[in-house]
Amino acid sequence: MNTEYYKNYSSQLGRDMEIKVYGHAGRPVLFIPCQDGRFFDFENFGMTGTFGPFIDRGECMVFAIDTLDKETWSDAGGDPYYRIRRHEQWINYITRDAVPFIRQIANERNGWEGFPGIITFGCSLGATHALNLFLRFPDLFDGCLALSGIYSSSFYMGSYTDEVVYRNSPEDYLGGMPNDHPFIGRYNRNRVIVCVGQGAWEIPDSTRNLERICRDKGINIWFDYWGFDVNHDWPWWHKQAAYFLPYLLGLEEK
Repeated sequence: MNTEYYKNYSSQLGRDMEIKVYGHAGRPVLFIPCQDGRFFDFENFGMTGTFGPFIDRGECMVFAIDTLDKETWSDAGGDPYYRIRRHEQWINYITRDAVPFIRQIANERNGWEGFPGIITFGCSLGATHALNLFLRFPDLFDGCLALSGIYSSSFYMGSYTDEVVYRNSPEDYLGGMPNDHPFIGRYNRNRVIVCVGQGAWEIPDSTRNLERICRDKGINIWFDYWGFDVNHDWPWWHKQAAYFLPYLLGLEEK
């Protein structure tokens, strides 16, 4: 498996950010680590093994990035006004710094002049970020695999809310989205999976609420609920990723 490491300065964050790229060709997948995670978690927690056959066949390339969660969602004692704005700077880093970098490499490796978009993938809080990115920027992202996420900002921000919190809380902004919003058509042209288990440490009610909202809006996301033995942990995320990847990459139908 071809791997490359990069460290690039982000003007959006005022610091260096690290990215590791796995693969030589195929659809670009943006991996967002779990809460407080680092770019190397994709490899350290064994996702290279799960994605390996798809990477080796040139069906996808994975770009693993760093989170900024310790300064934002996880900093429960910090000023929520600052926390959510620092998170928005991280969103800007992804859309303005990381996405052009991913596009350049994907185009060079595949011989493309352009490509359909980037798939987002994450587990736990990484799933929350992955789905939020897909929903907010359908011009940049055209697929998503979200495993075991929570889709309301109140879980991390408590009772604090403002316009920046709102636009990072999928349950809220999808609930407030008009039924004729042009994004809905764009969502429905893409492959999106939101999956959660019902075992230890999982919170399936957030996924159920999001499913209800999407059904009311005519948003066709694949919601999947795994059993009561399915816990909030890596062994299950490996099984889920292996199960969903052929559909996500357009290799099989649902």
